[in-house]
Amino acid sequence: MAFVELNRTKLKSNFDKLDAQFKQKEIRWGIVTKLLCGNRKYLKEVLSLGPVEVHDSRISNLKTLKEMNPDVQTVYIKPPAKRSIEDIVKYADASFNTEFYTIKLLSEEAVKQGKTHRVIIMIELGDLREGVMGEAFVDFYRKVFRLPGIKVTGIGSNLNCLHGVMPSQDKFIQLSLYKELIKAYFDVDIPWITGGTSVVLTMLYRGQLPKGVNHFRIGETLFFGANIEENTVFEGMYDDVLKLRAEIIELTEKPMIPVGELAENPSGEMLEIDESLYGKTSLRAIIDIGLLDIAPDFLIPKDEHIKVVGASSDMLVLDFGYTDKQYNVGDLVDFKLKYMGALGIMNSNYIEKRIVN
Repeated sequence: MAFVELNRTKLKSNFDKLDAQFKQKEIRWGIVTKLLCGNRKYLKEVLSLGPVEVHDSRISNLKTLKEMNPDVQTVYIKPPAKRSIEDIVKYADASFNTEFYTIKLLSEEAVKQGKTHRVIIMIELGDLREGVMGEAFVDFYRKVFRLPGIKVTGIGSNLNCLHGVMPSQDKFIQLSLYKELIKAYFDVDIPWITGGTSVVLTMLYRGQLPKGVNHFRIGETLFFGANIEENTVFEGMYDDVLKLRAEIIELTEKPMIPVGELAENPSGEMLEIDESLYGKTSLRAIIDIGLLDIAPDFLIPKDEHIKVVGASSDMLVLDFGYTDKQYNVGDLVDFKLKYMGALGIMNSNYIEKRIVN
């Protein structure tokens, strides 16, 4: 049986390092919990850290968080769908928005529920995912800020989320200027400039981030210690807060080249034959996870001699190469996870979730 372990000690260590940095620079931040896919056991561990805010892209997860801690501030971090408006207002204290039509619906629902719903207007800075175009922003704000039940508490942006456009000083200076435009046109001070995500942390630590950017939302670096810009791990942080452990269900010496006429496999892949491997064998293992749970490219074996060969729907094949460790059927093989791999594993009902110290 395969399972995921969350190490609460390493999670807290990563949280404390991030929290200390943000407090030193007087920056507010929230934890992005979407990676945990609403798992109550893991969300409880996150809430025990004492975050002021939690951010998620699934309203059902925010509902769970509010049930567990009604006082934590919840932020819905993608433009709301029309059919989710009632729940957005009910379970999210704030939401990211890019459409006046949607904000008007939020306004009507907030009035109906007797609430003030906070809105962060996302601005397009070049990655071409969500965001109001810059030249339309002032007119957009003009229509929004007088709506009843709505308070614009921030402007923000997302970078490196779709096309890989990296953050820069110029882009964040541009984002900060939009806040100044609102101040000049409407004499209104917007509290948050939320430009900060895990990919922006390197700029913050180097002192390259404009002071106007005063709000971060962090997920990947909390759980993986990830320095995304340099593809490394930040010093003193852990990259294995989450660890996958999978059981060996077959262990056999086998040829390295398949025998017979080749066609596409069920994933549409055609194997390219390395003729130098004809006649050679290797120790191969099958473990009890597959494509239903995770794409092989997102797995990092902790034993660096192990190579992931490929996967079918619910089995994954490993080549043990020249490892010095003696493995047997029934043993567990440990893997670090890349972010998107962890997301798939956490979303799988077939993978047990455990907590260790």
